[in-house]
Parts: sequence; C-alpha cells; structure tokens
Amino acid sequence: MSKTAQFWLVKQEPTAYSWADFVKDGRTAWTGVRNFQARLNLRAMRKGDVVLFYHSVEGKEVVGCAKVAATAYPDPTATEGDWSCVDLVPVRALKRPVTLEEIKASAKLREIKLVKQSRLSVLPLTAAEYSEIVRLSED
Repeated sequence: MSKTAQFWLVKQEPTAYSWADFVKDGRTAWTGVRNFQARLNLRAMRKGDVVLFYHSVEGKEVVGCAKVAATAYPDPTATEGDWSCVDLVPVRALKRPVTLEEIKASAKLREIKLVKQSRLSVLPLTAAEYSEIVRLSED
C-alpha cells in the first residue's frame, strides 16, 4: 500500500450485490450512485486506493477489502445527468465481519462518516478508521 493511498467505504445491499458476487466476478464497475456527495467521492478515488465493502440493510457489516482498479468515468447505467463510476477489484475478505454495532461502540470510530452520514453510499475513511476496522476484524 503506497503512502499516498486514500481509504474509502462503499455500501451495497447483499441481496442486490454481495461480497460473494463481487469475488465471483473478480472486478466490477461501481455504478448506480445517484447522490452528489457520493459522486464527488467516486471522482476523488485514485487507482490503488483501498476500499472497504459494507453490506447495508441486511447484515450491516464490513465484510471485505477491495482496491480501485480504474478511476472515475461516465456511469453507463445513467440515462440522464452527469454521473460517474469506478472499477473495483476484491482483495480479501476480512477475517470476520465488523458490524455496525461494533463500529458505533468503538471510541476510535466515533467520527466515522458511516455513522455521521449514514445515507451516503460511498464515503471516505481516514487511515486510522480503516486500520481500526481491520483490527476489529482480527479480534
């Protein structure tokens, strides 16, 4: 991991596209984001950035780690508007999922945007937040 890597979290309902689907596919275009702040976050991603994959709605847990494989380009699923997507590749599953409850209970994660901006589907993480989630997965 380069010193300039940024850290992100993407949310997806596992009934729509799960971590297992992602691993099976080996790469995916992260399409369908229709929120202006999330779009800005997608556009800020750089190739090689580290991304945590979060199962939303069902499960509510961080389940894996991915990398950005291609930076933002026009979302081919958008029928109108200026929307972007990025390509992601799975890297590894976490040793065990880290639940939203665990994240909320961690003093080191009290400022995480996952809790502060819970409706956002693509959000930045600090290096410390990323490291703490990975550490929690290893407990």
